[in-house]
Amino acid sequence: MELGRLLTAMVTPFDSDLNVDYKAAERLAQHLIDTGTQGIVVSGTTGESPTLTTAEKLELFKVVKGVAAGKAAVIAGTGNYCTAESIELSRQAEKIGVDAVMLVAPYYNKPSQEGLYQHFKAVAQSISIPVILYNVPTRTVTNIEPQTIIRLSEIPNIVSVKEASKNLEAVAEIRANTPPSFLIYSGDDGVTLPIMAVGGHGIISVAGHLAGKLIREMVDKFAAGDTAGALELHLKLLPLFKAIFVTTNPVPVKYGLNRIGVPVGGVRLPLVEANEKERAVVDAALQGLGLI
Repeated sequence: MELGRLLTAMVTPFDSDLNVDYKAAERLAQHLIDTGTQGIVVSGTTGESPTLTTAEKLELFKVVKGVAAGKAAVIAGTGNYCTAESIELSRQAEKIGVDAVMLVAPYYNKPSQEGLYQHFKAVAQSISIPVILYNVPTRTVTNIEPQTIIRLSEIPNIVSVKEASKNLEAVAEIRANTPPSFLIYSGDDGVTLPIMAVGGHGIISVAGHLAGKLIREMVDKFAAGDTAGALELHLKLLPLFKAIFVTTNPVPVKYGLNRIGVPVGGVRLPLVEANEKERAVVDAALQGLGLI
C-alpha cells in the first residue's frame, strides 16, 4: 500500500488500570481513517513505545491492521537501541502483515554514523517490507546526518525518513541526493510546510488525532500548488501545533482526544497527566478550531 501525505503516529489507549485497551485502539484507528489519515504509525514515540511490552506491541499491530486493511497503511514502530531486538520485532511485525516498519535512531547508546548505518542496514536486510527511518535527536541524543540517510536510501527497502530535527538545510540536502521515490516526512507538525517547501512529502503527525481533516487539506493544497491556501490553514492550525507540545508528547494529545470524545485513557509512568495550566492551553486550541 502506498504511503500517503498524512500519516498519524497513533497514541496507545489505556483503560483505567493502564492496561492497553485494544477495543479503544480499534475505535481510534477508525477515527483516524475517517478524519483523513492515510497511514497509521503504531507503537512510536506518541504510542508510548518504551512502556509497551513486545506482546502488547504485536497485538496492537494486529488489531490496527484489522481495522485499516485496504483503507490506510499500517506502519509498525519496531526500532530501539538493540539491533537484535529490532530485527526480531520487525520480523514478527512483517509476519502479522504490516505495510512498513519505522526504525528510530538507537537511543542512549549513542552510536557513530557508521554504527547507525550498520544498525539500520541489518534491520532492513532482515525483512522484505519497506522501512522508514526516524531521526529525532531531541529524544535519542543522536542525529542521523544527511550523508548517512543518503547512503541508507541506496538500500532497496529503505524508502523514507521521518525528519524531526527541524533542520531544513539537512532536509534539502537529503532531497537533492536521493531519488524522488525516497519520501521525506516532517516529524513535527509545526514545520510541515517548510519541510514540504524543500522537498518533503508530508507529515507523520501528532495533531492528526485532533484535526486530521484540516491537516490533510493543508498538505494536499501545498502539493497541488496552492501555497497560499496551505499557509492559511497552517496559521489556523498553529495554536494546536504548539499546544500539543506544551508538555511531553503524548500527554497533551491524549488529553485532547479525551476532550473531543475519543476516549484513550491516561499515560503510563514515567509520564504524568497534564496539569491545569497545560490543559487550559490545549482547551483554548481546541476551542479555537471549534473542536469543543
